Amino acid sequence: MTDAPRPPLPPFTDETARTKVRAAEDGWNGRNPERIALAYTADSVWRNRSEFFEGRPAIEAFLTRKWARELDYRLIKELWAHGGNRIAVRFAYEWRDDSGHWFCSYGNENWEFDARGLMRRRHASINDLPIAPAERKFHWPAPGPRPADHPGLSDLGL
Repeated sequence: MTDAPRPPLPPFTDETARTKVRAAEDGWNGRNPERIALAYTADSVWRNRSEFFEGRPAIEAFLTRKWARELDYRLIKELWAHGGNRIAVRFAYEWRDDSGHWFCSYGNENWEFDARGLMRRRHASINDLPIAPAERKFHWPAPGPRPADHPGLSDLGL
């Protein structure tokens, strides 16, 4: 069985790369591991921090584990660069642990897509910074997409 195309498809233009980045952000903010995994090839290869894994079942397990630990998760992604079937993004997300301590996690991702627009490679480097609740900048109902009028990373000075 083949997966349905996930437009926009490569090669990416500035507009289609931005659309792809926002779609990924919206998907992750929905926090549905099964649905998110469908945006990746069945054999997608990931590096996330120090974890290396492959395939949709591993992606679902990773995201389920992630959001059991990272509560009240809110993410903003921003296009950094693109070319052909690749996109580079920078991102930040805020979350709290089960003790109520808040963090902002910053990072970069490199993505590679197949011809159907499914991501076949994702490499993420991430750093965590403890923040006080008053330092939070991402304020919208979660889970759910960032509202169109909510500032992006550059607008927030991040």
